[in-house]
Amino acid sequence: MWIEENNRLKKKFIFGDFQEAFAFMTRVAFLAEQHNHHPNWSNVYHTVEIELTTHDAGNVVTEKDRQLAKAIDGIQK
Repeated sequence: MWIEENNRLKKKFIFGDFQEAFAFMTRVAFLAEQHNHHPNWSNVYHTVEIELTTHDAGNVVTEKDRQLAKAIDGIQK
């Protein structure tokens, strides 16, 4: 579940291992390019944390962030 906090949409994804986490990040990277909207994220071993905010709107959450979040959730299924 995405949480809106401090003008960001945030979600933590946990995988079985680093390779699964990295594969997920690769899929998200291609998806972000399609949306022309790129996340702030981090990866430590099997955990990927993503934060979405729209920089050109003053670093607040916009519909652009919600659309990318929904698309990211779609590749998780």
